[in-house]
Amino acid sequence: MLTLESATVRFGGRTALDAVDLEVAEHEIVCVLGPSGSGKSTLLRGVAGLQPLDGGRVLLDGADQSGVPVHRRGLGLMFQDHQLFPHRDVGANVAFGLRMRGAGRGEQARRVGELLDLVGLPGAGRRAVAALSGGEQQRVALARALAPRPKLLMLDEPLGQLDRSLRERLVVELRLLFGRLGTTVLAVTHDQGEAFALADRVVVMRDGGIAQAGTPLEVWQRPASAFVARFLGFDNVLPATVTGTVADTAWGKVPVPGGSRQGTCDLLIRPAGVRIGDPADGLRCVVGARTFRGNHVTVRLSPDEGPVLEAECALRDTPDEGAAVGVTFDAAETVVLPGPVPLGQAAGPSAPTAR
Repeated sequence: MLTLESATVRFGGRTALDAVDLEVAEHEIVCVLGPSGSGKSTLLRGVAGLQPLDGGRVLLDGADQSGVPVHRRGLGLMFQDHQLFPHRDVGANVAFGLRMRGAGRGEQARRVGELLDLVGLPGAGRRAVAALSGGEQQRVALARALAPRPKLLMLDEPLGQLDRSLRERLVVELRLLFGRLGTTVLAVTHDQGEAFALADRVVVMRDGGIAQAGTPLEVWQRPASAFVARFLGFDNVLPATVTGTVADTAWGKVPVPGGSRQGTCDLLIRPAGVRIGDPADGLRCVVGARTFRGNHVTVRLSPDEGPVLEAECALRDTPDEGAAVGVTFDAAETVVLPGPVPLGQAAGPSAPTAR
């Protein structure tokens, strides 16, 4: 459906998009993640034709889009601020793209009613946009983007202005809706939870290139680098030297899975792999801040040696702040991270490109 070949964008002396290769298959949902300035929004704008490329190509269904204007690319666009027309009612907003394409009144009315039903706003066509909640406006913007049946739907931080509980509910609804419609989606977001809940495949960007691409499970289980691990929210990343099934670290000897790469590397220990026990056993630590996360507690631990550790505990097993504890490590929750890869090429467990 979509192919980027060495897509490059420069702003003055800065390269915002650095020879990126990416493919999105028909009916696939791909979410692009990355910190501010990583190039994710530039990538989206380049695909849409809103930002000219300084090098490389964008192909849709195999057709080169060089020189093709935005409105001729057959794309649906939805932005963080929704960009609804305040002087038009809900129905007129949803029908806008249909009108621009010359659809008759009967077709417009049928499609608007169908889409408002799909997004959970049946009968809302005559409502004023200003009277809608943020979540309802998001649904109207989605219906408007879907109305002309775009070959590719592009979302830029679509849930960014909504509160967390509403985002978590809507992202599940979006995935179900896209699955029903068979929609091909390229979305940009800074929210890892949103991307992992929505996507068939996630693409993590850094400095204008692709740091890793893979299924949510692949990326979560096997981050391609210390950068990706930290971006995903893992704090327990430190230099190590692996020999056999043991890593030598600032926290002492840490077991690693059999078959791990040997020698100097970075090591990730997931919080679930930090086991808290008797202070006489393992690495001695003092319990610091505790943060309740619903069904578990995140605990900060200050060891006698080495940087601060983060652990995960069940509510009933959480130690008191200031308590002395011993820490051991579970090899199943440690990951020996591979070295950095050239940006622009995806790092993943099974694919040399970002397909």
